[in-house]
Parts: sequence; structure tokens; C-alpha cells
Amino acid sequence: MKTRLIVSTAVLALAASGALAQDLKFPVGEGAFNWDSYKAFDEAYNLDGQTITLFGPWRGEDQVLVESMLAYFEAASGVTVNYSSSEGYEQQLIIDAEAGSPPDVAVLPQPGLIAQLAAKGLVLPLAPETTQWLTDNYGAGASWAALGTYPGADGTQALYAFPYKADVKSLVWYSPENFEDAGYAIPTTMEELKALTEKIVADGGTPWCIGLGSGGATGWPATDWVEDLLLRTQPADVYDKWTSHQIPFNDPAIVAAIDEFGWFAKTDANVAGGAAAVASTDFRDSPKGLFSSPPQCYMHRQASFIPSFFPEGTKLGTDADFFYFPAYAGKDLGSPVLGAGTLAFVMKESEAARAFIEWLKTPIAHEVWMAQTGFVTPFTGVNRDLYGSEALKKQGEILANATTFRFDGSDLMPGAVGAGTFWTAMVDYVSGKSAQEVADTVEASWPK
Repeated sequence: MKTRLIVSTAVLALAASGALAQDLKFPVGEGAFNWDSYKAFDEAYNLDGQTITLFGPWRGEDQVLVESMLAYFEAASGVTVNYSSSEGYEQQLIIDAEAGSPPDVAVLPQPGLIAQLAAKGLVLPLAPETTQWLTDNYGAGASWAALGTYPGADGTQALYAFPYKADVKSLVWYSPENFEDAGYAIPTTMEELKALTEKIVADGGTPWCIGLGSGGATGWPATDWVEDLLLRTQPADVYDKWTSHQIPFNDPAIVAAIDEFGWFAKTDANVAGGAAAVASTDFRDSPKGLFSSPPQCYMHRQASFIPSFFPEGTKLGTDADFFYFPAYAGKDLGSPVLGAGTLAFVMKESEAARAFIEWLKTPIAHEVWMAQTGFVTPFTGVNRDLYGSEALKKQGEILANATTFRFDGSDLMPGAVGAGTFWTAMVDYVSGKSAQEVADTVEASWPK
């Protein structure tokens, strides 16, 4: 993408809004950013003197990053944004909303909680055309639009939340050096992944490192496996019916997905330490087997955050890399992606709050954060060459090329199940119980 230069009107807008050039991470008009989108927004909005409160989950370094993006919104629109967060931000938002003092705009990573707020009339519907915008401009756009669509206080379905900033879970991590030494190729289908698993065993190696240990949350890594495999064995509407309990937890499709996980995790030869070690191995320690010599395992399925637990000094792209957890070629279910993300929604009506949602539709609102760290987006209109690392770029491409996106299913279920019995059931499963037994137990625990 060629560098686009901004005419002087944009520079004047910066001065008029009180935002100085040094406040902006990347000088306007420089680099391969979509400055045309910035200019168009700047010309469309003149909201000098208006202020919005924005409440979200980002603190510490993440707060610095989001505020670097907000600076451009302030510069282009003239709106002052007062951003805040807190350690228990979900509970704080509920308290503030029910007390009649919500922020103008809020951001949460829990679509289920946003749906509850919308049902109470505490969230305002977004512009109707935004549904079509998401469908047209995000990879698997219809999935993202559905993620933010809920019944309101009157029961009418509407789009209430705009997805911004995503996380990818459908990843398999590996050591390129180990693959090269062994002559293994990256599998592009589930059939090839299973064949590779069997070949590694036949060659005398161990294919997988899997660990479910996580203190009081032990078991959760297996829920991601089951969710990913359900999306690869059943149409996405089965996943939706499962997470919303329109079909029971012990439906045959779910039992089969659990057993798909068992194909990987309950065969001694497939996992480091044998099947008995899966439940007791801490998930933070489990990927370290990729880097031992000789390798204790060749693959580790985990979300984008897992490099935080790689050995110190591990370089992504050379020492470690990842590939998309592939779909079955023979099932014609497209390229599903499991993940998570944050969604922005309006809680108090104002021109400035509505403008902020429109801002999130601009490539520049994504590119500024993309070019730094910790941000991926399904927005197909951004310049993916701007990503701050090759790993982030690859994750962005996985999102952009997805045919289906689904949010972490356990997060969509009632807390007693998604953060309770589902976790313990997976521990029981890898410890010897059948998929049918553990699914029956979770179904019996579902709140009536």
C-alpha cells in the first residue's frame, strides 16, 4: 500500500482539537496507514468541546496502547475521551449501570454479560446499517454481527455491540527446527494433522504436549479443544444451540466432539507423559516440551497468549511458530476459527458516543494499534503489512480468511457450567470416564 499524504485540513484539525503532533504515536500522513480513512472521518465530524467517558478492560500497558488509538479519535473528532478501568471492571460496570450512572461507551470481553445488560434496557441499539457493515467488512462477518446481536428489553433482536480487537484460539504451536529435522510438513487439513500425529508416534516421537492444570480453573484448556473440534465436526448452528442450551450438553454431537479430543489426549503414545499426565500437567508448563532436546513433543494446541509461557529468549518465527488448527477436508465446514475478543457498546445517548462507534469502522482505528503489539482484527480493509510482528500478521490473516468465527463457548454458558462443571468434567474424562458419562454430568448441572 502506497503512503497516502494528508492535505493541510487534517493538520489544522489536529491543532483545532488541541492534540499536538507529538501526542500521536505515528505522524499523520506518514507510513503505510490508511490516512484517507482518517481524513474522511475528520471531515465528517466536528464535535469540538464534547466529551465521552469510556470504560473498558485495558489496564497497564494495554491502557497505554488503547489510549494511543484514542488520541487519533480525539484529534479527528474534537471529542475528549476520559478512559478508565478497574480490576473488577465487569462488576463495576453492572453497579454503575444499575445505579443510573453508566459510562457513555463501555467495552467488555463478555458478550453474555452485554446481552444481560441489553435485556435490561441498559444498552442502546447501534445503527441498523452496522450489521451489514460488519457482514461486509469482517472475515466471517455474519458471525461477528451475530456475536453483538441480542434481544432488548422488549424482546426485539438488535445489534448492540461492535466487536473490536480479537483473540485467536485455533492455533497449533511447534518448533520449526524440530519439524525440519524430522522432515514433517505443516498439515493443512484435520486428516493430515491426524496422519502426522500417527507418523510421529511411528517414528518414535511424541506428537502432543497437553496440560489441563490451572489451579482452581483446572480443566479449562480442554474446553477449548472440544469447542474447536465441535466447529470442525458440526455446522456452526449446532455450536450455537449447544452454548445456548437449545440442545442438551449430552447431545450425540457434543459427546462425539469430546471423543474427538480423546483421540488426541487419551492415547498414551500421543501425549507427553502419557494420558495420565494430561490432567496434572500445568497448562503453563505444557508447551515447554516443544523446546527440550530431544523434543518431548512436537505440537501444542493453545491460544495466541501462550508464548508468554515459552522459555525466556524464545523467538517467534524461528524458535517457535504456529499454524491454523485445520478443518476436515471431507466435512465441507469451511475454515472455522475459535476465539474471543472485546465488544464496544453505547450506554448513554450522545452524538460523540455514536461517533466513536463509527470511528471503529475506520481502518486507521485498527491500524494504529495493529502497528504496535497485542492486537489482531478480522477487519479485511486494513493493511495487514502494518502488524507489529509476523506472528500477529499471521493471526490477522487467519481471522480475515475465516468462514465462521465463534466466541469461546464456555464463556457463553452459565458460569456454573462454563467455569465449573465443564472444567471438572474434562478432568474426569481424561482421568478415565467416558464422554457420555461426563456430558451427562454437565447436562444435569445446567441451571434450570
